[in-house]
Amino acid sequence: MYFVLFLCIRSIKTNKYKNCFVEIVKICETIPISMTSKEIRSQFLNFFEEKEHKIVASAPMVIKDDPTLMFTNAGMNQFKAFFLGNSVAKNSRVADSQKCLRVSGKHNDLEEVGKDTYHHTMFEMLGNWSFGDYFKKDAIQWAWEFLTEVCKIDKNSLYVSVFEGSDDADNLKMDSEAFDLWKAIVPEDRIIMGNKKDNFWEMGDQGPCGPCSEIHVDIRSTEEKAKVSGASLVNQDHPLVVEIWNLVFMQYNRKADGSLEGLPAKHVDTGMGFERLCMALQGVESNYDTDIFTPIIREIETITNSKYGKEEESDIAIRVIADHIRAVSFSIADGQLPSNTGAGYVIRRILRRAIRYGFTFLDTKNPFMYRLVNVLTNTMGDAFPELKEQRQLIENVIKEEENSFLNTLEQGLVLLDTVINDTKGKEVDGRKAFELYDTYGFPIDLTALILSEKGYTLDEKGFETAMQEQKNRSRSASETSKEDWVVLDNIEQEFVGYDILEANVNLVKYRKITSKKEGEQYQMVFNLTPFYAEGGGQVGDKGCLEASNGDVVYIIDTKRENNEIVHFSKKLPKKIAGDFKAVVDKKQRQRTEANHTATHLLHQALREVLGTHVEQKGSAVHSKYLRFDFSHFSKLTVDELRAVEGFVNARIEGQLPFQENRDVPMADAVKEGAMALFGEKYGDAVRTVRFGQSIELCGGTHVKNTGDIWHFKIKSEGAVAAGIRRIEAITSDAVKDFYFENNRALYEIKDILNNAQDPIKAVVSLQEENAKLKKEVEQLLKHKAKNLKGDLTLQLEGINEVQFLAKKIDLDAAGIKDLSFEMGRNKDNLFLLFGTEQNGKALLSCYISKELVASKNLNAGTIVRELGKYIQGGGGGQPFYATAGGKNPDGIAEALEKAKEYLK
Repeated sequence: MYFVLFLCIRSIKTNKYKNCFVEIVKICETIPISMTSKEIRSQFLNFFEEKEHKIVASAPMVIKDDPTLMFTNAGMNQFKAFFLGNSVAKNSRVADSQKCLRVSGKHNDLEEVGKDTYHHTMFEMLGNWSFGDYFKKDAIQWAWEFLTEVCKIDKNSLYVSVFEGSDDADNLKMDSEAFDLWKAIVPEDRIIMGNKKDNFWEMGDQGPCGPCSEIHVDIRSTEEKAKVSGASLVNQDHPLVVEIWNLVFMQYNRKADGSLEGLPAKHVDTGMGFERLCMALQGVESNYDTDIFTPIIREIETITNSKYGKEEESDIAIRVIADHIRAVSFSIADGQLPSNTGAGYVIRRILRRAIRYGFTFLDTKNPFMYRLVNVLTNTMGDAFPELKEQRQLIENVIKEEENSFLNTLEQGLVLLDTVINDTKGKEVDGRKAFELYDTYGFPIDLTALILSEKGYTLDEKGFETAMQEQKNRSRSASETSKEDWVVLDNIEQEFVGYDILEANVNLVKYRKITSKKEGEQYQMVFNLTPFYAEGGGQVGDKGCLEASNGDVVYIIDTKRENNEIVHFSKKLPKKIAGDFKAVVDKKQRQRTEANHTATHLLHQALREVLGTHVEQKGSAVHSKYLRFDFSHFSKLTVDELRAVEGFVNARIEGQLPFQENRDVPMADAVKEGAMALFGEKYGDAVRTVRFGQSIELCGGTHVKNTGDIWHFKIKSEGAVAAGIRRIEAITSDAVKDFYFENNRALYEIKDILNNAQDPIKAVVSLQEENAKLKKEVEQLLKHKAKNLKGDLTLQLEGINEVQFLAKKIDLDAAGIKDLSFEMGRNKDNLFLLFGTEQNGKALLSCYISKELVASKNLNAGTIVRELGKYIQGGGGGQPFYATAGGKNPDGIAEALEKAKEYLK
């Protein structure tokens, strides 16, 4: 083609051919121009901005104030309140690029990631939304216009689907409106009828839902398209015939009893897979071959000395790593650190899956994932600046997690060897493998791989049974059933709790919820409320609801759900209608406010004492204490802790007044110096809270004057993760209780020390005396062991060329170990089993000469585990020396008697 261009240009110069320039233009028009991912994202947002859509920022991927979700798993999550009718949208047309994570629950793509080329954990969803504005006609026409005219996708490569209706309990008719709209655009043979699974979208078991139209693209070669119709491959998991856009038409509401009712306002909710769109537009056959992933993959190749595209196993591993580094990095940037519970456990699981793939298939035995953060930041940092802002933190956290899990893998390999040694036959018990997985975090597929290499098989059925039992237990514990809301009035709720703690209210709606953990509860929504809903780290208010006849219902918690303040109680008022007085627990609110204000002063103090690199990374504000997480690279010294405490208490003594500004434009608040917290989503208008020089964006409640805090005391400081420290502190009444308890303990200590004038000096003297006595006891025990050695050597019994002795002796664990090894130095082929009773507990110690371990296939660890059942305990150790502890000293004699059986 380029040779033809050369000839045409040359012809123009020689005037040999006329109209050559026209020919060049025609040829150039046939050359596909590939857009970069950045250009594609911009084109989408610009297109809908021209269609009068407000372009909004992506919400954080980690959800903090919605109890129904851990992560944003769809673009519509941040707009749920509009769909539910709980809030009125400021803009009826919106578009965005939302970062999403799908790893658990209904939308779970985790196990598919890496095995194919188009599933992801973290992905971007391009979306346009209509809240009661346009509906099917505009949504369909604009989607087609963007794909075919802006993106220049060949119309003959696109297929669309329409909901075919259902003959189940819903008895829904075909979406003929969408069908007719599509029929005016595409040939009928490109319209596919879809069932409920594929073409009816639901938010959850309850809530808004409706039919949808999916748009699929066929990026196969011309030859492949001629052989097999793309229509037959839609929704068949073909890697090159994939869904790229889903247009959801919200027109129903799913009730608790399963029935459907029409929505008063109809909405459009669309979601287009950004990675898949880039694949289609960049002329590649895998999401991982787009410029979203190729820089990361090149870096993985460099770090691991591997080559992508060479072998299937290593390709899967590289895809897993490339995908998972995005999910983990964005989660940390949004404020979710890896942990052992909740959302943190999900992030840890994703990261460990990537580490394990590198460990197994790319031979990476040292931390490497953290080194990918820089290239990810360079690739996506312009669109998502939080990656740039939190890059150092992300690297530190990932590196520490890698070190920790690699140590776990090493320990797991040792434990797996023990399981294999204890296995009779060639099939390893699935429940044992599950214990390795559940207790120690050792991946099951790695277990299966190692077993196959050693000639063993895994009892997969036993593993799956144990896994399912655990899931059932977990599901049962957390399962909650919710009835439909009983709506009494459609009034938008108002929060008045900044100004008053009591208010006359009316019940707007209520419903019953039931869970195994909490039992039956009721949720209530009022037209206005003084109760603060849990959020921003601050706990929800408690209090009561008083009826005019004197009946009282206690409010046990307050949470925010779908932009409504929901009050929890164990019962409903006897009379639903009428006025009520909502009363917040004043004492608890005051204590909580003192702690919340103290977190602001603490934040300021840390930045003053340690440096401006300190940023808040999380907080928990309760009535009894406060917890504050912050970025810092080392443990605080005693002097630094004193300086921080002194700084906060100086502001308390200074009696700084509370100053707030509500509905301040975000830009003005930032210009004023207000600190925005990472991982939080702020609207166009915000609330600022100021105490002296401390000014932050905050929606919580605070004391009116810092003097109301009374005093601030740090109780502990420690590490949470790499580069993240945690301070736990108390204020107000809790400080008074703290000092009272300390004084009481001091008087008790002085009383024990015979009212010593200097209790510290007296305790030091006791410690010195105790250390001296301890040494004397150790010397006596060693002397006793030496005397025992001679007597016990004479008692050795020869059994099958083994010097055997099983005996109960009066020594502690250290003395028995010294005695065993001392005897082993002077005797070959030695098998010793000693039992002892210490403080009402039983101890068994087994020593086996190393030559016997090899020649007789004896293992001290296995033996003490088996004999440990006689003392109602267990233990383990090395093949030549191991111990077991138990709570039944009476079983020592039987355990010693059974020892001989290992030599027969």
